[in-house]
Amino acid sequence: MLPNLAVANIILIVGDSLSAAYGIPVEKGWVSLLQERLDTRGYRYKIINASISGDTTANARARLTRALASSEPAVVLLALGGNDGLRGLSLAAMKSNLDTMISSVQEACAQILLIGVQLPPNYGPRYTEKFQAIYHELARERNVTLLPSLVDGIGTEQNLMQPDGIHPNATAQPLIRDRVWEALVQLLGE
Repeated sequence: MLPNLAVANIILIVGDSLSAAYGIPVEKGWVSLLQERLDTRGYRYKIINASISGDTTANARARLTRALASSEPAVVLLALGGNDGLRGLSLAAMKSNLDTMISSVQEACAQILLIGVQLPPNYGPRYTEKFQAIYHELARERNVTLLPSLVDGIGTEQNLMQPDGIHPNATAQPLIRDRVWEALVQLLGE
């Protein structure tokens, strides 16, 4: 039996192009595939995808309060930081923005799944290690569930990437959906 979405709990996804199905049809993106899985397995959740291609943590932080108020989510997936890293923005500012967003979600009494991203190796090990460490630090400091990487093992496979080498293609989307699904089901206690 499919859930009645009119009374479903809301899952709010706040991300960037990796969650906004950049370069592929929206219905083939991992977020749409996740909603299909929730529906077919009888979960009473409706996803609201508030992801915007090109979003930085500062941009998302500025619009999060409104998104929380309008959707009243039970669960929030924060999948941000890639654009901060690709632009070489301040890691301290990125951490502060994510920390503020986590605090806002906790104040709204929603559960959080913090989703990390990985930068291409050409940014150098020093920057990329510090970048990746932010997600682990915040998960520990704020006691939130962490999925360390949305695209671990995908970004290095040319057949799973779009020609830009940054965005996963449609073939990769079910793999991303499965990774998020495993973390989300554990968070929901199912």
